[in-house]
Amino acid sequence: MQLSKKKVAGLLSAATCSLLGAPVQAEEGDWDVDTAVLFYSESDDRVEAFEPVISGTRDLGDDESLTMKLVLDSLTGASASGAVPSTMVQTFIRPSGNGSYQVAPNETPLDDTFKDTRVSFSMNWEKLSKEYDFTSLSGNAMWQRDTNQKNTTWSYGVNVEFDDIDPVGGAPEPLTDMLAQDKNNTDTRTVVDFLLGVTQVIDRSSLFQVNLSLSEADGYLTDPYKFVSEVDNVTGEPINQLFESRPDSRSRQSIYGKYKKILTNKDIFTASYRFMTDDWGVDSNTFDFSYRWTLDNGYYFQPRLRWYEQSEADFYYYFLRDGELPSDASADYRLGEMEATTVGFKFGRQIDEQSSWSFRLELYEQEGDSSPSEAFGQLAQQDLYPTVEATIVQFNYSFRW
Repeated sequence: MQLSKKKVAGLLSAATCSLLGAPVQAEEGDWDVDTAVLFYSESDDRVEAFEPVISGTRDLGDDESLTMKLVLDSLTGASASGAVPSTMVQTFIRPSGNGSYQVAPNETPLDDTFKDTRVSFSMNWEKLSKEYDFTSLSGNAMWQRDTNQKNTTWSYGVNVEFDDIDPVGGAPEPLTDMLAQDKNNTDTRTVVDFLLGVTQVIDRSSLFQVNLSLSEADGYLTDPYKFVSEVDNVTGEPINQLFESRPDSRSRQSIYGKYKKILTNKDIFTASYRFMTDDWGVDSNTFDFSYRWTLDNGYYFQPRLRWYEQSEADFYYYFLRDGELPSDASADYRLGEMEATTVGFKFGRQIDEQSSWSFRLELYEQEGDSSPSEAFGQLAQQDLYPTVEATIVQFNYSFRW
């Protein structure tokens, strides 16, 4: 019985790694190499991302392994600034203070100069990444312990991250006017994450996993490139664009559960749920379902459905009325009340014990309340939470040598 459970645990673990695009644990002395290319594209010429990744894991024996990973992130396109639309042409100063751009009437303000390139290299538990306005140094460690005749695995993890933020033109003073351009500061933040998890083999064909995560962040948590509009109390027309402001600390807690089962025909069903809450007032629920059909000659086909919903942050505002000045305010859509759905599939093949490939295509849609009850004047005619649609394409190839 124990051998059967160990076998199914290994099969499910391997399937999980394969589905996530991560290499299965290497045999001692071998390298497991995983390569992937991800393309993400939002509709209406908004954000596009291109991300090639290569990682390798080598088993050193005695429960030791070495992992190296290289990631290149390239982001381009137009990003929502958080400002509200207007019936008039709006002019925005670029983050550096050099130059400006205009937004047509009744259009969502988008910064079309949004771009970023990040190169990240990680080895073992040390990681150093550098962006043109952001430097991050982090370290993490994970411990695992088997009990109950290796049918139960306990996991303990910790991650510490130190960030140095140096925005283009400097970090702006919170809730100051865009035209002030008083931005000559750099800032820092620290993030500490803890993980406690348990994976339990239920029977010969199924297992269940539960993870509890805690996160504490302190320092500069504001996005220096986002605005919140100050509008006229009668017409609703924007009269000022203020740099957003967020609290300088954030505590998050989440619980994650996943059930995985191998069916008699070797198909694999996976279901997961995650609940997250924080002291910013954001609560979220995530449901994720997939079914992997096992086909002939090592091929498989896996459809997937993911649904996500969250409440808005305590300091989220669509806009601020003239004279209204809270201690913190942000119009960033990512902090608003919303729902998001991801539908797609993965198709791949396990070529042999040494190599495999897969192709993933998914469609993403994010929606919020585009006509909130607090909208007035010209704002009542505007789309204050535009729907975001995106296409995700990924190709993955893994091999051992």
